[in-house]
Order: sequence, then C-alpha cells, then structure tokens
Amino acid sequence: MVSEKTIATIKATVPLLQTGGEALTQHFYKRMFSHNPEVLTLFNPAHQATGHQQKALAGAICAYAANIDNLEALGSAVELIAQKHVSLRIKPEHYPIVGENLLASIKEVLGDVATPEVLDAWGQAYDFLADILIKREATIYSEQLNAEGGWEDFKKFKVIKKEKESDVITSFYFKPEDGGSVPTFKPGQYITVRVPTANGSTTMRNYSLSNKPGSDYFRISVKREDGSVEGTPSGYVSNLLHNSIDVGDVVELAPPCGEFFIDPAEKSERPLVLLAAGVGITPILSMLLAVTEANPDRKTYFIHANLHELRHAFGKTIDELAKATPNLKVHYCYSDPVPDGVERILSKEISTGFVDGPLLESVVGGFDADYYFCGPSPFMTEIIRELHNRRVPESQIHFEFFGPREELEAIKQAAQ
Repeated sequence: MVSEKTIATIKATVPLLQTGGEALTQHFYKRMFSHNPEVLTLFNPAHQATGHQQKALAGAICAYAANIDNLEALGSAVELIAQKHVSLRIKPEHYPIVGENLLASIKEVLGDVATPEVLDAWGQAYDFLADILIKREATIYSEQLNAEGGWEDFKKFKVIKKEKESDVITSFYFKPEDGGSVPTFKPGQYITVRVPTANGSTTMRNYSLSNKPGSDYFRISVKREDGSVEGTPSGYVSNLLHNSIDVGDVVELAPPCGEFFIDPAEKSERPLVLLAAGVGITPILSMLLAVTEANPDRKTYFIHANLHELRHAFGKTIDELAKATPNLKVHYCYSDPVPDGVERILSKEISTGFVDGPLLESVVGGFDADYYFCGPSPFMTEIIRELHNRRVPESQIHFEFFGPREELEAIKQAAQ
C-alpha cells in the first residue's frame, strides 16, 4: 500500500499537474520516444500529432493524483486502461520504461519543485499503480490464451470478404489463416489490427467487432478517415484497409478486448435503448444482433443518427431484423439535407434533426431504461446531458467514446 506520507506528497502536486500537466506529458513523450524508440509502435501517431495522447495522459495523471487515497473511484478507468494495454500487447517489461521517463520528465519540467521527496513519492505511486495493472492484464492475457480458439499476441487472419456499407464505411471479414476456430467475444468489444508501415515498422488500431458473438469469423466495419476535419490527419490504417487490403490478403489481429459490452441474455423489466451516431454503430450493432437473438422478448429501441442517407450503414440489415423482431423498434435520424438523387420520406421511423430529449421521448416514451450508446462527442454530450437531466441512474448508462479518453471529462462537465 502507498504510505500516508506518499499520499500527502502526491496530492500536494495536484495543482501543479492541473496547470502544467500537458506540458509535462508533451515532454514525457518526446523524451521516451527519443530514449526508447522501441515503444513507438505502441502509440497512435495521429493522436500524437493532434495532442490527444498528451492530453489523455495528463488527465490520467491528474485523476490518479487526486484519487490516490480513494482508488475505488478509478476502478472503471483501471479496467479500461488494462483492456487497452492488453489490446496493444503491453507487457510488464514496458512499465519500467514508462516509469523512468515519467520521473525524469517530472524532474526536468518541474525543476526545483521536483524535490527528492516528490520524486520518491511519485516513484512509489507509479510502482503501486503498475502492479495493479500488470496483475489485471496478466489475468486478461491468460483468459485470451485459454479461450477456445484463443491465442497469444498477434495471429494471421485472411480477409474472406470486403463489403461496402456506406460511402465511407467498409466491412472486412476475417478467418484464421491456419483454419482454426474463432473465439467468442462479448458484444461491444474490439480487436486490434496490426499492419506494416512505409518505414518497415508496424502500427496498430482498435476496431469494434460489428458481428455477433458465435460467428465463425470476425467482422470490423471501418470508416475511412480522410482528414477533411481541420486539425485531423488522414487515417493511415483506415485508408490502407479501404484502398489496399482485398479479399485473400492477410493481416495480423490480436484477441478481442474491451470493457464496453452487454450481456445479451440479461433479464430485465426495463427496456433496452441502443443509440449510435455514424460509425459508432459498430459496437452497438453487435449488441443489437446478440440481444435480438438471445432475448427477443425484451423491448428494444434502436436509434441511429447519420449526416445523410449516403453515410447510413447497415440500414438494410437492421430493417430486416426489425421485421423479424416484433419487440424491436427502429428510428433513423439525419442531420444534413437530402443528397442529390436521394428521396427522404419522413415518418415515425425517419426524422431530420438531431438525437435529443424530444426525439428520445417520442421514440422511447419513458426514460426508465438501460442505455448503451456510442458516437462523436456532440452526440455523446447531448445524450449524457439528457439522461442526467432525467435522473437516469448511472448504473443504467453505458457508453463507448471513440477518441482520447480525457475528452470524456469535458463531456461529463458539459452535461452537468
């Protein structure tokens, strides 16, 4: 356990971290990549370029320092970090590299403030957290290896099908190259794709599984990121998949991970509300497919928001599912004008605008339900704000955010 003296010293550094945490983490990453370039492949360069990774680490350090005397408050964050680390194949030998560079960065950035007492306290605190994560990650690695069809690290999978779902989303179906079985997963989880880079190295990305568990293949549905949004670079891996990976090609995959999932067979008197915006449909679709198969009697609402019809993925699949599932109610919402050559007929199932309180009330009715949702930050902010305003218990609110985790705090604050 961390001593009372260490706790007091760490908490005393919180104001410094709140004002200078981002500068510290920027220095940390530059230092680590310079001194230990072997860890470069573990990080997303796009998040480095935009500063998202630096902000994420700064937020995590501040949260840890502020809650070091109440680590139960960080329970969900610890699980998220452990799952993410396993997805990227972080191992115990990587922790000393991070620790050494973090302590050195604290000393180099904070200067005289980083007294031997402060450095010793942060060294103890880091080792304590590292031990928690290493033990949890060891359990996850063991579960992955011992699962039926499971494996360790990365395994070669062949692309057996490539299917265009919208003007920016394409699905990729994978089976093991060695002909082995595909392990099951929890609906909502993701896998990691590792591909080569132009400089002879590799890079990794996480993609949600969009098919239901129990299939004899994995399916991911990838949005092509073209960098059209200011400050956002083009996605290297998404463009590689869309433009260069075809049926018959082989890619490397790591086993399924993730703490955002649903138990499809769970019995509940409350309705289930599944909400997605854009490519946020990928984990939500896996949930929908699993729930309607395992628990078709549960009242389920599915709402999918898109810019317009050409961006709308899986519409045919969901329409057919709704026809076969009486307890499933589907609604589509479009925020942009109708594209040329497309007809939009507004109805109880199709609307123009955004997913907000009035829409939820008109589609779902009451707000006492279990909510699972995923999408970009404006969508997430609106949903969280509305559910909080309606006093929906936190235990009934579940979501996955595509992007650096530190933005979640901004979303929660905006929702209050």
